[in-house]
Amino acid sequence: MTGIDRRNLMIAGLGATAATAATSGPRPAQAAVNQENALTPVTAFGVRPDSGGDQTAALQRAIDTAAASRTPLFLPAGAYRVTTLAMKPDTHLTGVHKRSVLIHEGKGPFVSARVADNVRLTGLVFDGGQRPLGSEEASRALILAEDCQHISLAQCEFAASSAEGALLRRCSGTVTDCLFSDIRGTALFSTDARGLDISHNRIEGCGDNGIQVWRTSKGEDATIVAHNRIERIRADSGGSGQNGNGIALYRAGSVIIQGNRINDCAYSAIRANAASNVQMIANSCTRLGEVALYAEFGFEGAIIANNLIDQAAAGISITNFKDHGGRLAIAQGNLIRNLSLKKDSEDARGFGIAIEADGVVANNVIENAPGIGIAIGWGASMRDVTATANIIRNPRIGIGISVDGDAGYGFITNNMISGAKEGAIRAMDHHLALGPDLAKSSAESYRNIAVFGNVST
Repeated sequence: MTGIDRRNLMIAGLGATAATAATSGPRPAQAAVNQENALTPVTAFGVRPDSGGDQTAALQRAIDTAAASRTPLFLPAGAYRVTTLAMKPDTHLTGVHKRSVLIHEGKGPFVSARVADNVRLTGLVFDGGQRPLGSEEASRALILAEDCQHISLAQCEFAASSAEGALLRRCSGTVTDCLFSDIRGTALFSTDARGLDISHNRIEGCGDNGIQVWRTSKGEDATIVAHNRIERIRADSGGSGQNGNGIALYRAGSVIIQGNRINDCAYSAIRANAASNVQMIANSCTRLGEVALYAEFGFEGAIIANNLIDQAAAGISITNFKDHGGRLAIAQGNLIRNLSLKKDSEDARGFGIAIEADGVVANNVIENAPGIGIAIGWGASMRDVTATANIIRNPRIGIGISVDGDAGYGFITNNMISGAKEGAIRAMDHHLALGPDLAKSSAESYRNIAVFGNVST
């Protein structure tokens, strides 16, 4: 009696699988064709690409009809001149990447979606032509979405806006793989998000900010901002830090900012104002006109870890404890180098890390800080801070710690400091260094600090 061995069974099984695959489903190229054929072309509704005429009425009719039946629409390659379009619930409009272009021909809002869930826009170019986007400042954007759940903007381009690029209010969903360029205001502005992911976008050449995540009142926002490329952000509208940032948070709690590449910003790479439980992790930040990473004002909770900062007026600032309650932070594992003093400014900056209250500064490497490598406290604004196992090279002062009579306690241990021009560890009265170098002398005369186990060369 002859049996079938395991090897023959395996070969037979593989052959059957291959035969089934060959006969039961389309090949990749055929699947792509079938998918495109499943989309209804807007030309079926009288829309004409590259016609030179106003296509608003025909395109709006196509959107309304298709959304009502939940039918995906296809926008063939070409230019479509429109004044304003309203996206309805279940609108799904797909174009040819970089070739399906909507050109703004009006003097008011361009594209809007209000109380419209499940809107998906893919592969479209929104060209604002720097035309006016309406008189109401709060709604001026190439695309305005309000109270939309599960919105998706993917592989789209937003260009030449006279105000914002995309403005999302009380929305959930994703903005991914999009390009924002030549935006006079902010590229992507979210307020009161309800679960938003902003990832893998490219943002360049904006007048005020790259990405803004705001809330009308303090609360959990939980937006994720990850793996975006942001560069050349100006501060055309002026101010002392509200503009000129790669990523700016205001009152938005529990936001994760991770793995972004941010460079050439007039102010900060990331500025978090009154934003509790923020995480800034593994971002690469270069050529910044102000503090690279900022956690300020009334926040509680910040993790700033594993970031690279090269060329900025200062590295990391965790501040505003006494006047606004900013506290509770970890600054760990960051590489900070090549800092500079601001010209013609009383606030010259030049520090590596500044922290005030309830925080840990550990395992950071700071090189070439023309100010203080690690500044702990500012006058009475200091409480419960430890600085441990940091390496600081070529600073003016390695570590400075406030010894104000009303300051809290600080602990400095096991740090390595080399090439400090005015002392490795110094007691500070605001900007003024006091007494001897505490890396070489006892700190027992100061009631609120403990200093030991440090190496100074």
